[in-house]
Amino acid sequence: MAVFGVSAAEEELYRHFLRNPDTTIEDLHALAHKDGPSRGQNPERCLERLRRLGLIHPTGADGRITPADPEVAVARLTDARLHALHQELQRVTQARHVIQGLRAEQGEWMAPQGIEQLHGLDDIRNRIEDLAFFARDEILSVEPYTKLSAENIARSRPLDTRCLRRGVRIRNVVLRAALDNPPTAGYLRELVAEGAMIRVAENITERILVYDGHTALVPVDPRNTARGALLARSNGLVANIIALFEKIWSQAEQLTAVAGPETGERLTGTERRVLLSMCSAGKDEVGARELGVSVRTYRRHVADIMQKLSAVNRAHAALLARERGWV
Repeated sequence: MAVFGVSAAEEELYRHFLRNPDTTIEDLHALAHKDGPSRGQNPERCLERLRRLGLIHPTGADGRITPADPEVAVARLTDARLHALHQELQRVTQARHVIQGLRAEQGEWMAPQGIEQLHGLDDIRNRIEDLAFFARDEILSVEPYTKLSAENIARSRPLDTRCLRRGVRIRNVVLRAALDNPPTAGYLRELVAEGAMIRVAENITERILVYDGHTALVPVDPRNTARGALLARSNGLVANIIALFEKIWSQAEQLTAVAGPETGERLTGTERRVLLSMCSAGKDEVGARELGVSVRTYRRHVADIMQKLSAVNRAHAALLARERGWV
């Protein structure tokens, strides 16, 4: 049980209560003097920790202690550990002040107006991987390619799916001509099935990438990406790039995943996991932790599912989903 943060003495004490459910606090003190289950440690401290973890419960005025059922105990420890890990992940990934401090060290490479020039495809790809890894809200992109190579798809798939599965929204505009290439079309529809929003346009030449509304990446020469790219963090410049994206987005046509034969719609992979969580988890906070997303993102997926099902409430959504074979 050490993986859950339970010490050896605390574990042994909990096991003692499982073997001897009628043990009282007085009995525990007597055992402590004989190098009993708390191994010489302060028994009150061990008892208090086990009580906070929900592994034991005092019962009655006679000082008797009842241990939690092992299945319930492990479930509580697991939930507490996952919650702690999720909070730690949020602290690490949202430590913007650390990023700003580190960025100050590279001041000589940054232009005063907050624009950094990237040289070479390797540098650009490495920076894209970093930005995708730390993205938390939304990624916007306009990409005028006519096809993706097998290498590009293999490199992009883990980045895109990892973002989608942790609740990052992806909006992407591509050329309609890209759908004429089967591997490219298949990959784009795969992303749609996972929750990405992809639109197609007849004629676009812009290349745009925006992460979380505050970092934009554009090529120095849209016709030759090998010449490098500009990474902008200037609020005014990024705002103009986002405005250009929104104009292109509004004029493009939605790409959909292959429709199911019965409903005309089908759930994305993320929505399917949310639906299963809705049917099993009691609270949104629990469901969000199980999926590793924020409560806000979890509730947004719930709303999308209910809209697809035309459900009036969550219980109705669960019933309709079962009737359609979605769960």
